Amino acid sequence: MPIPIVNSVASWFLKKRFHQIELFLKYPNEVQHELLMYLLDFAKGTEFGKQYDFASISSYNTFAERVPIKNYDGWQDAIERSRHGEQNIFWPTPIKWYAKSSGTTRSKSKFIPVSMQSLEDCHYAASKDLLCMYFNNNEESKLFTGKSLRLGGSKKLYKENGTISGDLSAILIDNMPFWAEFSSTPSNRVSLMSDWEYKMQAIVDETIHENVTSLAGVPSWMLVLLNNVLETTGKNHIHEVWPNLEVYFHGGVSFTPYINQYHKLLPKSDFKYYEIYNASEGFFAIQDQNDSNELLLMLDYGIFYEFIPMSVYDTPEEHAIPLSQVQLNENYAVIITTNAGLWRYKIGDTVRFTSLSPYRIKISGRTKHHINVFGEELIIENAEEALKQVCKQTGVEVIDYTAAPIFMKGKEKGAHEWLIEFKSEPQNLEDFTARFDNALKDVNSDYEAKRYTNITLKLPKIHVARKNLFYDWLKQNNKLGGQHKIPRLSNSRNYLEELLELNRG
Repeated sequence: MPIPIVNSVASWFLKKRFHQIELFLKYPNEVQHELLMYLLDFAKGTEFGKQYDFASISSYNTFAERVPIKNYDGWQDAIERSRHGEQNIFWPTPIKWYAKSSGTTRSKSKFIPVSMQSLEDCHYAASKDLLCMYFNNNEESKLFTGKSLRLGGSKKLYKENGTISGDLSAILIDNMPFWAEFSSTPSNRVSLMSDWEYKMQAIVDETIHENVTSLAGVPSWMLVLLNNVLETTGKNHIHEVWPNLEVYFHGGVSFTPYINQYHKLLPKSDFKYYEIYNASEGFFAIQDQNDSNELLLMLDYGIFYEFIPMSVYDTPEEHAIPLSQVQLNENYAVIITTNAGLWRYKIGDTVRFTSLSPYRIKISGRTKHHINVFGEELIIENAEEALKQVCKQTGVEVIDYTAAPIFMKGKEKGAHEWLIEFKSEPQNLEDFTARFDNALKDVNSDYEAKRYTNITLKLPKIHVARKNLFYDWLKQNNKLGGQHKIPRLSNSRNYLEELLELNRG
């Protein structure tokens, strides 16, 4: 189809959708309140709806007073009942799909309910809106004349008691309409392969001869794929393989550590990068402007938002506020109520508002220290449990530790670098490292996936810290005292570099 015709058809759809977007841009708080009332009314006959008497709730204040805020641990029992076939617990329509993601203290993996409403009105709607916004900002785009190279996570799906669980990307691909495959690559057959090492090469082989105009996926995984493309084709940069490639839609982990490497792989000065903010629980925000690091909060996807100021998070003064009360440049934990039946759910992310008209955000991190440079979502509970297991196996004791990522460089894979102060050191550090790596795999399924055949993460690198290193570091930084703690995990190498320098001195 000629470009003018393709763009004309796209423009028609864009204008239709932008009328709806303009509604929540102009009346954001009214749209959110109306959405909350709809969700409460729709679910009033569920077990949760009856427990908290949704039918009598007519205001946000009543909703906030009556319905408790919970994290996954607070939801796990209800979700497990639902996964085993019980219906109408927290959402009235049957929940068939559960998106599997990294776990919590109580379990290795989380299983997030995905309803048909959330699939259609949130995840798929967001994918269309992303294209709408990009095309609105780039009217001469040739995006629709080629294919989008999509790169998801593990594609294995598990069936149990009439329900199906797996990575969200697998669920989305498995439910896409048949015509959607014609506009994307690789094929569903390749996308749903479970062996990542074999699948990576299969993706390369299937896509290098396609007219790829856009990329979509997590930066760390996409970097591996693009390097494989160059290695297979012998080309110097990606534009020699796909000359019409014009944009990369990315999300999942911070893009900052990868920017320079992408500029080398994609050297065109007018190449575009568009960020998205989505998770197993929903699709939340989209970059709506060229060359921006702000994301437009999408308010009509069936998700009602609340926010907890991080200044009071996890304290006796903790309280949530609606969108109408947020302020610029404050750090907030995100709370969501969704059209998949999650009510006042802590997703663990933190954001800052950069604009209140419209509501635009930046993702500022997680509510807990973590490492999530490669999509591994390693949290402190994972590290503590893994260290506990290995110390028991080897008879050593750990006093203090910190860890940070080793970022990818070119074709070099990433890793985690650990600095550990032992009370009693391991006799064989290599054996300790291997055991620790296996323990981390046992407690964190996302870490396990990234370590599979070293495809993204290599074996951890562990340094033995000298005696009193962490105490001396705290003293040097005027942080002695019970309120100050060693930064256990960080996406930045700043703390680790300081400590390694002190360790060498």
